[in-house]
Amino acid sequence: MAAIAEVDVSAAHAALDAGAVLLDVREPEEWAAGHVPGARHVPLGQLPGRLAEFDTSARVVVVCRSGHRSALATEWLAAAGVDAANLVGGMQAWAGAGLAVATDDGRSGQVI
Repeated sequence: MAAIAEVDVSAAHAALDAGAVLLDVREPEEWAAGHVPGARHVPLGQLPGRLAEFDTSARVVVVCRSGHRSALATEWLAAAGVDAANLVGGMQAWAGAGLAVATDDGRSGQVI
């Protein structure tokens, strides 16, 4: 794997505040259990066929459960010309930092 851009939770949160898109590449059942409010969901297996949907001028922070799948997704996005960065530690790090995790109906979610 080529070297990819990485951000920690603090930098990811700041990027989102500045207008970056958070892309969650976890499976549908993981997303349903809990995700970052406002995140975009594209399961990793669908991403190669959907790369053209991403604006190459917008920063994309990619997240999965722990950071492994999102690293692969970040590499694919970067190869397609997208300004992408992997969230180190994934949703586990996000939730561990006490940041919001919710379900689609707005209830408190969990990382599975």
